[in-house]
Amino acid sequence: MSQDSVKNIMSYETVALDDENSALVIIDQTKLPGKVEILHLTEQKDIWNAIYLLQVRGAPAIGVAAAFGVYLAAKRIEATSYDSFYAQFLAAKEYLDSSRPTAVNLSWALRRMERVVLENANKSIPEIKELLHQESVAIKDEDVWMCRQIGEYGLSLIKDGDGILTHCNAGQLATSKYGTALAPIHLGRERGMNFKVFTDETRPLLQGARLSAFELFADGVDTTVICDNMASQVMKNGWVQAVFVGCDRVAANGDACNKIGTSGVAILAKYYGIPFYVCGPTSTIDMSVARGEDIPIEQRPAHEVTEMWYQQRMAPEGVNVYNPAFDFADHELITAIITEYGIARPPFTESLKEIFRKKQEAQKK
Repeated sequence: MSQDSVKNIMSYETVALDDENSALVIIDQTKLPGKVEILHLTEQKDIWNAIYLLQVRGAPAIGVAAAFGVYLAAKRIEATSYDSFYAQFLAAKEYLDSSRPTAVNLSWALRRMERVVLENANKSIPEIKELLHQESVAIKDEDVWMCRQIGEYGLSLIKDGDGILTHCNAGQLATSKYGTALAPIHLGRERGMNFKVFTDETRPLLQGARLSAFELFADGVDTTVICDNMASQVMKNGWVQAVFVGCDRVAANGDACNKIGTSGVAILAKYYGIPFYVCGPTSTIDMSVARGEDIPIEQRPAHEVTEMWYQQRMAPEGVNVYNPAFDFADHELITAIITEYGIARPPFTESLKEIFRKKQEAQKK
């Protein structure tokens, strides 16, 4: 891997639409950091696989990819009546929605696209297709704005020179730009600030070692990769002043579902008296889910644990493997939830409602 490829990763778009060629364009994140490979996906099965196989990943990026994907599906529908068009659109929407169960942004973006179809039943099919195009682009543009806002709010909680620990990847590679948990760091770097960041490896898929470290290093951030079981030691050493993590779904009580291992980091941060911040857009907050226990947890294949990163199998053939993709940090362990409309603090049952009130007021203007 050349140093040029490291420097240039931040200039790539994580997810984009090539409307002229009817393609979803993504970075294949399963190949990083060794190879920067850009995929141009035109078939729905390939877009479904890209989401399922984590070629595109991170809750906001998945939402953007789904919006572009279902628009591309709609673009290909040949129907003379609205009912026929909607039936085919709905099938495409439900197909993409089946790719991953935990990240709420997937279904949120697809429902938003479906609403465009439902609210414009009186328009021609070409007009509906163009409205879907506009909505998918708007979802991406809003994602960039959202990430910058989260970065601004997060940056207000830290100071130049702080040590920050993060788990998984909630950076630019998980969104359209900046990221959520890494947005304060990237935004701070734009302003000449310097942080020392510790990135948990994040087993078994190593999103911290492969992706967070990759983009942080490319952005000139002082970055140290640690194994997941080293987090306690770096906290004990006094090297960490804040923990920033992303989220795939937040329950109404503030329980925050994120990549497996997040709950352990939250427990450690509580023990050492380190603030633990969850960063995510309001689209990731699911007020219909009361608590973390009610969030469906995706189970991943065993080979991700036993074989994926090894030249030879590293566990006995036939041994049982438990491989949940996510866990959740209990709301009692979370210092604050940082959204694009402000910072929510305990009790989250009230502060999250206030965040949504602010959002509604902003959208009326």
